[in-house]
Amino acid sequence: MKRAILMVFCLLLWVGPAFALEVAGVSLAEKIQAADGTELTLNGAGIRSKLFFKIYVAGLYLQNPAKDTTAVLADSGQKQMLMHFLYDKVEKDKLVAAWNEGFEGNLSKEALETLADRIGKFNAMFTDVKKDDTIVLEYIPEKGTSVTVAGEMKGVVEGKDFSDALFSIWLGKKPVTEDLKKALLSQKS
Repeated sequence: MKRAILMVFCLLLWVGPAFALEVAGVSLAEKIQAADGTELTLNGAGIRSKLFFKIYVAGLYLQNPAKDTTAVLADSGQKQMLMHFLYDKVEKDKLVAAWNEGFEGNLSKEALETLADRIGKFNAMFTDVKKDDTIVLEYIPEKGTSVTVAGEMKGVVEGKDFSDALFSIWLGKKPVTEDLKKALLSQKS
């Protein structure tokens, strides 16, 4: 009996933190705590590829997990997009161009005009990123979307409308890729 208890105890020590998923060598935790202590659950994860290159692993964490874009965007809970870069270096101008392409592909002309100043503020927060750097984009209700690049907090962009526009880059009608959208929403191909 003592031996069985000792084995269970050792097994519990050995298991350590639970990871929900490993994508391209990047381990993504099943649950994380946001800065304010709110628990977020990994909704889905996948790889952003361009041509034959793996650019980053994306993980979508939600306070209220959901399987479709409408539910994710309609929810007023916290959301976080984690981007772990796999590519050697992505320059700021390429990041900004990709953000702008995503905004333009998923927003009406009127929405782009309404958000223009905030999109400009968001774009100004970026620097070059290199392999193993992370970008964390976290929507916090009543505050806005915080931007952290390579561990450095860059600022906050106000408004749920901005957050919805930003998350539409991955989940909207013209996502970065359909495969990544499905992976983030945990949908089968």
